Amino acid sequence: APALQLSPQQREALRSARQQRDELRDRVRQIMTMEDTAEERVVRRLERGSYELPREVVTRGVPRAIGPELSSAAPVNRLTLARWLTNPKPPLTARVAVNRLWQGLFGRGIVATPEDFGTQGAPPSHPELLDALALEFMDSGWDVKALLRRMVLSATYRQSSRCSDRVRAADPDGALLSRFPARRMGAETLRDSALFRAGLLVEQIGGPSVKPYQPAGLWQEKSGSAYKQDTGPGLYRRSLYTIWKRTSPPPAMMILDAAKRDVCVARRQLTNTPLQALVLLNDPQFVEAARVLSERILSPGGDTSPRLERLFQIVLNRAPLEEETLWMEQLLDDVRTRYSEDPEAATALLGVGAQAPLPDLDSTEVAAWTLVAHTLMSLDEALTLR
Repeated sequence: APALQLSPQQREALRSARQQRDELRDRVRQIMTMEDTAEERVVRRLERGSYELPREVVTRGVPRAIGPELSSAAPVNRLTLARWLTNPKPPLTARVAVNRLWQGLFGRGIVATPEDFGTQGAPPSHPELLDALALEFMDSGWDVKALLRRMVLSATYRQSSRCSDRVRAADPDGALLSRFPARRMGAETLRDSALFRAGLLVEQIGGPSVKPYQPAGLWQEKSGSAYKQDTGPGLYRRSLYTIWKRTSPPPAMMILDAAKRDVCVARRQLTNTPLQALVLLNDPQFVEAARVLSERILSPGGDTSPRLERLFQIVLNRAPLEEETLWMEQLLDDVRTRYSEDPEAATALLGVGAQAPLPDLDSTEVAAWTLVAHTLMSLDEALTLR
């Protein structure tokens, strides 16, 4: 049959109709589902994992060492397994979940070995607390938000990290919950908090993975593929959505102690190295965040002292002390002089990152305030949970 001949106007109308159809289809959320087959497949144990050496037939079941057997009256399917996992006698799953959430807030679980609740793991420091929270968690319908709210509103979580020498000697690791365990924020939280302070963080939920700033050539060197950096909102999505290539993970995240994800890691090992300071001082994501934050401070106008106070409130959530104001004013004067004498350095600093500088602000002033903002964002107080 001869090909259908369309006019340019008809082709454009067809293209527009197809685009509208695709947009409508994309708005319909889809999820993958599974169902059991009519006949159970025969599965055999493989000698040393070899498909050429099948042995006896094995059936569905659960490890007897960690709980009761599946009910013989129930069908041996996923629903029965789910009910076995959430069985309150014993509440093992709830204990593990509560411990992981506790670890996320306090840096250390009630059981210090979240990857091992067995005989080789550490005993719980507060077994009654763990059981009470586990039972409450189950009674709430496994409501994670309610449990987190319960934890963060507790007197234990709201303690200061400061303590006397006597308390520190009696509880050096903080296992007895005598104080809040001060620790540096995690890699993803550090990046997200810098973007949030600058007003750059895109808080959209869901969507495809994104490709923020990364040194050029890493993917090419490891796998021969090219890393095409995102533009626009993709640069400022939460770190949760950053694409992760296991053979070439994001280097900044690795330096800040993120897990490589090539193996399962139940708890991260925190380190303290000079490379981490270099990342916070030089990575484009952090430098750009400091510059955009300085533009936020400068845009409303005003004098130096109110601007410094607003900067302290955004970064450190408090007003500056009198001596801190003097130090920051001295730093501001020094860098103003430096950038006045070297305008090319100011232009280079403002050129870091994809976010265009505001055109109506003086470049020397923005560069000077960028260094002040960056200094505050790099303080231990800004990077540490206390």
